[in-house]
Amino acid sequence: MIRKEFAELVTNLGMATVKLIRPLLNNKKEDEITEFSLLGFENFDDKKFAQAAAQKYKIPFIDLSNASVPENVQNLIKKTNVIRYRIFPIQKREGKIVLATFDPTILEKEKEVSTLIRSQVEIILTTISAWKKLFEEVRQSVDEILSTIKEVDESKLQDEKIDEQDIGQDVITMVNRILAEAYLKKVSDIHIEPYEKKFRVRFRLDGELREAFDPPRSMMLPLISRMKIMAKMDISEKRVPQDGRIKLMVAGRPIDYRVSSLPTLFGEKIVLRLLDSSNLQLDMTKLGFEKKQIEVFQEAIHRPFGMVLVTGPTGSGKTTTLYSAIAELNCVDVNISTAEDPVEFNLEGVNQVNVKKEVGLTFASALKAFLRQDPDIVLIGEIRDFETGEIGVEAALTGHMVLSTLHTNDASATVTRLLNMGIEPFLVTAALNCIVAQRLARRICPNCKEEVKIPKEQLVAAGVSPASAEKMKTYQGKGCDACGGSGYKGRVAIYEVLAMTPRLRELVLRHASSDEIKMMAIKEGMKTLRMSALTKVAQGQTTLEQALSNSGSDDVAK
Repeated sequence: MIRKEFAELVTNLGMATVKLIRPLLNNKKEDEITEFSLLGFENFDDKKFAQAAAQKYKIPFIDLSNASVPENVQNLIKKTNVIRYRIFPIQKREGKIVLATFDPTILEKEKEVSTLIRSQVEIILTTISAWKKLFEEVRQSVDEILSTIKEVDESKLQDEKIDEQDIGQDVITMVNRILAEAYLKKVSDIHIEPYEKKFRVRFRLDGELREAFDPPRSMMLPLISRMKIMAKMDISEKRVPQDGRIKLMVAGRPIDYRVSSLPTLFGEKIVLRLLDSSNLQLDMTKLGFEKKQIEVFQEAIHRPFGMVLVTGPTGSGKTTTLYSAIAELNCVDVNISTAEDPVEFNLEGVNQVNVKKEVGLTFASALKAFLRQDPDIVLIGEIRDFETGEIGVEAALTGHMVLSTLHTNDASATVTRLLNMGIEPFLVTAALNCIVAQRLARRICPNCKEEVKIPKEQLVAAGVSPASAEKMKTYQGKGCDACGGSGYKGRVAIYEVLAMTPRLRELVLRHASSDEIKMMAIKEGMKTLRMSALTKVAQGQTTLEQALSNSGSDDVAK
């Protein structure tokens, strides 16, 4: 429900017409923040509006787009009051709570708010988009989340041999608590591991595994059975690996958990990969590409035909990069088909196929079928063998855009991998448009970020030029509640983008080594993974330690 005074302010500042604002005024739902709709208005400039409103009401304006608020500060005000008054607590200092709002007309309720939260308050103004981002990241308690968890198709549970009563309510609650905690912490994977004398649950958060739960060993078998039932797996089969999927509604949002079981010495190990479509970043301008890199990548994927490959280790964000490319290319006049193992996220308007080797549906057979389906763009989850690579190259040469992944250390090694598969050099040079190599480094927590001095010699040894090392500022996180004391929160992508130029094609035709290809690419302007990582260090996004551990050796560049 939008305040009448705020609506008048928006129209008076010329950011929207009365006609556009009127439907927002008619929305009387008190649990909705209707003002977020303004961000979709064509003539509404979020930042200009906030700055003009701050000047008019004489209150400080701060852009909180990259702010992170510790959980203990978020909890200073109930979520219902955050919605009611459009105020968000961002800091507690000198006996005052600093509140951020996008609505300066709320100043008239300052005393009311102060009485409500029993503290003096200081109100600052920020943009609607920044406030929306803070609001959407409000941490709910595990107990609140537990009450929202429900299976998307609970009826299928009735067909299993074990029902909820056999498993026990304690086990069901423990499983839900594990899933809720993982959702809240935004972990990527859950590891449920049986050992001879103990049983533990670990979370992978920002690429690092941490112990999360230590349930009694007596709970091991029923807990694993519960997980397998939810994933529609065969609970009587414990001798071979199995794959499954759990679909849940958590806090009103659909979450998929990709489940894998593995027989180990002391029982089955279960690993769940969390797939939250709301966290999928499809805007490639926000992935971490540098300006020249994204220009090369976009130019390559927008060509009418050819092949673009993304390479990197498991969990380096290759799928996100490819999905962002598909999202940019996806329009009504384009036919896009993908073969994935498995499909991680459903993309509207894209024909997605799950590879099933057991019935003969491989990447190669799916690709052959795609070529009979009048495709414009095809995505192959991974080029694993000569057959898939050969068909992909032929598709790229016959008027199709082909996107795929490969497991290599860097961009230049990708070319030699294709040649080693048996694909002819002249086919590789004719088909290949661009190769992207990528890694994920841990991002410094913005809440506890502080400058740290690193000796010039250490920076130079890492690959920084002596002149840059003299003036380069470096940072680290000292640890706080927001990052769990680690000093890191989230991850940042590091890219190496190699465009196939005429000189590089000549080298490939001459069977040049990957080192020679890399040296020539650098001469032609390519930034290696190490160079890109050091740029992220200079920008204060990650630490030197993370840059070195996630960019490999760069001896050739030196």
